[in-house]
Amino acid sequence: MSRRYFGTDGVRGVVGEDLTAELVERLGRAATLWSQGGRVFVGRDTRGSGEELEEAFARGVVSAGGNAVLAGVLPTPAVALLALDLGAVISASHNPPEYNGVKLFDREGQKLTDAAEEEIEALFDARFEGARGQIDRVGVATDSYLEHIVERFGTDLSGLHIAVDCANGAYSGIAPAAFERLGAEVTTIGAEPDGTNINVGSGATDLRTLQQTVTSSGADLGVAFDGDGDRMLAVDARGQVVDGDQILAVLMLHLEVGLVAVTVMANLGLHRLAEERGIRVVTTDVGDRYVLEALRREGGLLGGEQSGHIIYLRDHVTGDGLAAALLLCGALRGGTLEEAASVMMRYPQAKENIRVSNKNLPEALQAEIKRLNTRLEGRGRVLVRPSGTEPMIRVLAEAENMEEATKACGTISALVRRELG
Repeated sequence: MSRRYFGTDGVRGVVGEDLTAELVERLGRAATLWSQGGRVFVGRDTRGSGEELEEAFARGVVSAGGNAVLAGVLPTPAVALLALDLGAVISASHNPPEYNGVKLFDREGQKLTDAAEEEIEALFDARFEGARGQIDRVGVATDSYLEHIVERFGTDLSGLHIAVDCANGAYSGIAPAAFERLGAEVTTIGAEPDGTNINVGSGATDLRTLQQTVTSSGADLGVAFDGDGDRMLAVDARGQVVDGDQILAVLMLHLEVGLVAVTVMANLGLHRLAEERGIRVVTTDVGDRYVLEALRREGGLLGGEQSGHIIYLRDHVTGDGLAAALLLCGALRGGTLEEAASVMMRYPQAKENIRVSNKNLPEALQAEIKRLNTRLEGRGRVLVRPSGTEPMIRVLAEAENMEEATKACGTISALVRRELG
């Protein structure tokens, strides 16, 4: 059975259109029935629609006999760590402010499997005849989370000047405090959420302000989170972007792991470096939950995505932007981020996101993709995939030089527009 509401990362959509309070209430009810009642720990990011949808979700929990424990604004990884019988985050992650959504975690803090999500959808119209639950509110979750991350992932950062971009999201106030507690000099931006500015011109989806801040302030590096805190990207002292693949490259050598899990989007340079160092690479579909599933299946600790989901499962249960940023700072060992990232040669990549009305790839398009990949074998590749969260087809081409990558990307993108636009 295919999922109707769940996408790559929970249920998500434009508020009032694809995502309504009624839908979120039904989801809260169905998820509680699926988890067989108990306590549901709920956090949210800083979107203006968050409080209304949080209340709607809580109503659903209560109507199914569960107790909703509302923690207010809290990063997604904090909810995973603090999950009770179930954890829920009201967030649309890196999407613009008009979006919102719901992510769910089981009692172990793990994202739900496709099968579990299908089971929840099957309960959307189920009846419940038992006693109603109740709503509780807690105010200490932020402190508990911050203490855990600083203690388990922090190192002495004295002498380090770091620019921190909180995307006007859930890390506003939390992330800067963590770096300051560890002795760093901190320049903070994107930490004034007003309900309408999450991920707008700031954060991991738009690094331009952070780049300017790093170079103008003389910071040693900058880190940027997305609105709910499960992504992190970095900028070196020159203002150059260091993406998730490069961060993984630095961490897999620093942490001396024997296995790393990545998605099909990972740069070929990361694969080559891992091969040279004898590190086994496990490749998954796009989505950090698939990376998590692979790590648990293979007994690995480190994995992530080019987009900035970095997962390290020592003392954690999921990807965490702040934990990843602290690990990255610790890996520098007095050197620069530029020097550390240079260990991996990045293959040039050309990307294009194409808005479409139909995300099914026709046979003619698939044949052309196969032909190009055969021609590029060993020197590059073309990857075409439907977005799991938006009506888009994402095209990536990778080659030994940008000219060839751009040409391959342009060829496939034109075909996508012709066939699906």
